[in-house]
Amino acid sequence: MTINPQAQVVLDQLATLGAPPIHMQEPQAVREANRLPPVIPGAAMASVEDRAVPGPAGDVPVRVYRPVEADGLPLLVWYHGGGWVIGDLDSADVTCRELAARAGCVLVSVDYRLAPEHRFPAAHDDCYAATIWAAEHAAGLGADAGKLAVGGDSAGGNLAAVVSLRARDEGGPPIRFQLLVYPVTDHDFGTASYRDNADGYLLTRDGMVWFWDHYLGPDGDGAHPHASPLRAESLAGLPPAHVVTAEYDPLRDEGEAYAERLRAAGVPVTLTRYPGQIHAFFGMHGILDDAGRAADEAAERMKAALA
Repeated sequence: MTINPQAQVVLDQLATLGAPPIHMQEPQAVREANRLPPVIPGAAMASVEDRAVPGPAGDVPVRVYRPVEADGLPLLVWYHGGGWVIGDLDSADVTCRELAARAGCVLVSVDYRLAPEHRFPAAHDDCYAATIWAAEHAAGLGADAGKLAVGGDSAGGNLAAVVSLRARDEGGPPIRFQLLVYPVTDHDFGTASYRDNADGYLLTRDGMVWFWDHYLGPDGDGAHPHASPLRAESLAGLPPAHVVTAEYDPLRDEGEAYAERLRAAGVPVTLTRYPGQIHAFFGMHGILDDAGRAADEAAERMKAALA
């Protein structure tokens, strides 16, 4: 399969900007460069509210999306991507609007602490606390705590997987579905997809080394299952999952390996590899047709799991 023509246009346009690669920049510079206005505004919502919820080291900002004024809707807690180093509520806004609208769910987007200022395990500690808050306050949000899902893209997919592990192991809220979009699942750069897609497809091997180094720091344990959920001793008893991967993505193989381990542990799993696509395609609404297709499929999988 050759690269998707729309994705190739994105790569060509980025190449003309001449920006230095991420791994040669400081985190703050990368954050500023990624604060771009969206191509489309995203789906209209009945309400969008910024709030602050209790976290382990102070309040955690969240943004609550309600697609319609109704009660008892499914509840999706979403963790944005960005290698645990970049990203915020605004960068995730269009994706959150599209998922909330297509799935007909209340969506709580979590602005967790970022590395290197706040290294592992700060991000998943914030995400877990926000998920507990969302479940406990579901009724007040117009949602049903019995229809709780978690999800995220890239590093956010890693956090969704870890929150699911923690909820299972720590008596947390009963999560019924996890949406893992090209998730980071293992601190390992030796897979075939890392070798084949090391450079030239937006996310690079060197970029992922940079993200991991900032997240873990010099003393972090990349083998810990809360950093690398693929290394968890058992995946049995985790929520049903839908895993999305992209063909031209260094993270492809570890996402698919996680899906296979879930399946082997008896967890219901669907896995879709989008041929010709690159990392980050899921959030490129208004640019890539596959972004809409993938969001529609994810919404349908979630609705079926929570029905």
